[in-house]
Amino acid sequence: MENLKLEKTNYIPEFDLNAQTGVLSIRGKSYPENTFEVYKPINEWIKSYLKDTSNEKTVVYLELTYLNSSSLKAYFDIFDLFEEATKDGKVIEISWIYESEDDIIEETGEDFIEDFESLKIKLVPQN
Repeated sequence: MENLKLEKTNYIPEFDLNAQTGVLSIRGKSYPENTFEVYKPINEWIKSYLKDTSNEKTVVYLELTYLNSSSLKAYFDIFDLFEEATKDGKVIEISWIYESEDDIIEETGEDFIEDFESLKIKLVPQN
């Protein structure tokens, strides 16, 4: 399976999804006009990866500094994929990285923890 690497823009985060290492990194701001179109290939890649991977563990690093409401929905869809995969026995560890003074992003991470209780999500404050 091919890795997926997309450079960040002013409106879209950087995606560095590595099928060989099982490390999925997403960093930046997310507020594209066409959220569905932007995230469709990301969702498809993650779906394929989770179906085909033989990695013992997948590690996800999310370092999002801003999400609009449609991006938030896109990430809920991604977390749904992760949750389904854990039901199939996959091990997924998610680090929700945020600036220590950014209460909104911290609370968003807490919301994901509440909504996806079966996932291993840890909040990681940065200075």
